[in-house]
Amino acid sequence: MNFQYTEKSLEWQRRIDDFMQEHIFIREKEYDAFVSQNLWTVYPELDQLKALARQKGLWHLFLPKSYGDLSPGLTNLEYAPLAELMGRVLWSSEVFNCSAPDTGNMEVLAKYGSPQQQNQWLTPLLKGEIRSAFLMTEPQVASSDATNIETSIVRDGDEYVINGRKWWSSGAMHPHCRIYIVMGKTDPSAARHMQQSMILVPAETRGVKVVRPLEVYGNLESPEGHAEIELDNVRVPASNLLQEEGSGFAIAQGRLGPGRIHHCMRLIGAAQRALDLMCARVKERQTFGKKLSEYSSIRQDIARSRCEIEQARLLTLSAADKIDRFGSKEAKDLIAMIKIVVPQMTCTVVDRAIQAHGGMGVCQDTPLWKFWTYARAIRLADGPDEVHMYQLGRNMTRG
Repeated sequence: MNFQYTEKSLEWQRRIDDFMQEHIFIREKEYDAFVSQNLWTVYPELDQLKALARQKGLWHLFLPKSYGDLSPGLTNLEYAPLAELMGRVLWSSEVFNCSAPDTGNMEVLAKYGSPQQQNQWLTPLLKGEIRSAFLMTEPQVASSDATNIETSIVRDGDEYVINGRKWWSSGAMHPHCRIYIVMGKTDPSAARHMQQSMILVPAETRGVKVVRPLEVYGNLESPEGHAEIELDNVRVPASNLLQEEGSGFAIAQGRLGPGRIHHCMRLIGAAQRALDLMCARVKERQTFGKKLSEYSSIRQDIARSRCEIEQARLLTLSAADKIDRFGSKEAKDLIAMIKIVVPQMTCTVVDRAIQAHGGMGVCQDTPLWKFWTYARAIRLADGPDEVHMYQLGRNMTRG
């Protein structure tokens, strides 16, 4: 792997950074104040920012060039540092139409959707006209093992009937969410990894009930949010099935590879900004007659953080490079490694920055508390750390 960014990659990074400096950072506090006071309401200037980003060609950059005309032509390795830059402000990814769960859902539709499904749902998602949600996790079972899911998807003539309860359906509370990708079982008697299927369910379908929004450490994370959703005899056309019955598990595995690169690089961006904020803070504050930056313990925390961020960054770039060259299946061990390493690293680095900020570190005056809750949640959201360590350890001891 060449550890030097290409000139093409550097130019994209300059363009993203310029946009962030000119349009995003100056609105950060205003955005946070608005969404905290206006539940499930989109920040008024967001559509203008999205239109400007699209005008400048900074739009759905995440789709790898293997997707042909749907892609801006970047590899996962070239996109990774762009995701890091976006990660410095957690809501900025949506400005570039690069926010989860839409990124993963768009990849699923681009890779596995029929022409009709792509025309109906992928096209408006690519244009940023609608949002989406991914419904897999269930409250009744340990959904870190996807074979445990109990939602049923039963064929009835020209329709499928769906029954089940989902939660942590990220994005489902967004006022523009129009489509769900639902994972359930079409054949509980089939082989363990062939029981599951994925199906498209429009959010307004009869029988779909949003039971409640879920808080993350007391934060509703408006306007996207995370929902608990009941599916009660929900009927959709049979043509809404993605691929064929039994392909859900394979689709899920394909969806998670690049998506974990995106999450990890955004987390690295958050960790880097936390470190930058920490360095600025300790140079301006004094205790017991000297600046915080003069204390050995503070310098050690900064040094450790710099090392840990760089290690995580290089590991994630290595995973992105391997996906580009060999595919997600061949990169599975590296993908597991970054999922184990990066969220924990971000929690640790952000925690040090919070400590250095004192009271300011836990209030709305900095983004640190949001960075920490984001990183802590990702230690569960893309599969708990223990699952990835179990699988990586298993792979390492085979043969």
